[in-house]
Amino acid sequence: MSVLGFTDIVQGALAQYLQFSQKIGGDVAQHSQLVQQAFNVQLQFLQLASQSGKPANQNDLMNLLKPTSDCISAIQNYREKNRTSTYFNHLSAISESIPALGWVAVSPAPAPYVKEMNDAGQFYTNRVLKDWKEKNKTHVDWVKSWIQTLTELQAFVKQYHTTGLVWGGKGAPVAIPPPPPGAPLPPPPLLDFNATPADAGVDRSALFAQLNQGANVTSPLKQGGPTPFKGSSQTSGGPAAGVQVDKPPKFVRDGKKWLIVFGKVPTISIDKTDGCQIYLSQDSLDVEIVSAKSSEMNVLIPKGNGDYTEIPIPEQFKTTILPNKTLSTVVVENKG
Repeated sequence: MSVLGFTDIVQGALAQYLQFSQKIGGDVAQHSQLVQQAFNVQLQFLQLASQSGKPANQNDLMNLLKPTSDCISAIQNYREKNRTSTYFNHLSAISESIPALGWVAVSPAPAPYVKEMNDAGQFYTNRVLKDWKEKNKTHVDWVKSWIQTLTELQAFVKQYHTTGLVWGGKGAPVAIPPPPPGAPLPPPPLLDFNATPADAGVDRSALFAQLNQGANVTSPLKQGGPTPFKGSSQTSGGPAAGVQVDKPPKFVRDGKKWLIVFGKVPTISIDKTDGCQIYLSQDSLDVEIVSAKSSEMNVLIPKGNGDYTEIPIPEQFKTTILPNKTLSTVVVENKG
C-alpha cells in the first residue's frame, strides 16, 4: 500500500538521517527537525489522498499542498539565515534536494524529478565528504543516510505513483484538521494546515511554483528560458500596457529548461552552466553574480517600459606575470 511504503521510508532511512543529525548536533540537528516535519506533513497528505478523490480544481489542490510548500520554504530559509554556519554545506545539501517532496505536483514522470533533486544536493554532499571523511565518520554516515532517503523516495514514487499522484477515493477530499501542539522530538510538531486561497485560474505550472517557492536561487542553474516575467495573462481586468505587474515566485521545469523567478535576491551563483538568461527586477539591481566554469551568460536589466537591456557576463580573462612573481588577472570584457 502506498501510505505504508512512505511510512517505511520515514521509519527507516529518514530515521537514520535524523539519528546522525542529532549526533552531529548544532545547526544540523535543528535543520533536521524541519526535515522531519516536512516528511510528516507529506505523510498526512498521502493518507488523505489515499482516502479521497482528486480535487475538482487547482485552487483546492494548492490549498492541500500548501503545508508541504511551507515546509520546503522553512528548510531553505534556515540555510539562508545561517550562511556562516560551520555546517553550511550540510544545510545546503538538504536545501538543494528537499524540493524532491514536490513530486506530488509533477506528472507524468515524478520519479525522475526526485532523482534530479537528489543529484542537485550531491554537489554539497560531496563537499561534506571531502571535509569530514578523515575527521568524523558520522558525517559520512549522515550523507549516506540522506541520499538513501531520497533514493528510497524515488523508488516509492516509481512503484506507487508512476505517472503522477494517485488518489484512492471517489469523494472530494476533506480538510485536514490542524494537529495539536507537541514536543519537537518525538513526535515532531506538525504544521497548521490552514491555507490561504490562491488566485483563480492558476495552472499546474503555478502549482509547481508554489511548492518550490522556497527554492534557493543559488541552486545549480540550468539553461534559463526567456519567459520568467511573461506569465499567462489574467482572465479579468488586465493591467494597462507598460505597467509593472507583480508575479509570484516561479521554479518550473519546461522541457530541458528551468524557469526560475524570484522577486528579489542578494546573490546569484552560477556553476557549470552553458547558457542562461538572468532577468532582474528593479528591486534586484544591487545583486551580486558569481559565476564559475560557465559560458553564454546574459543579464537582462529592465528599462522601465517593459523592455530589457541584455548585457553579457564576461567569460574571458587575461593573466600576466608581475615582476614579483605573482599573477595579475583582469577581465577581457566582450564589447560585441
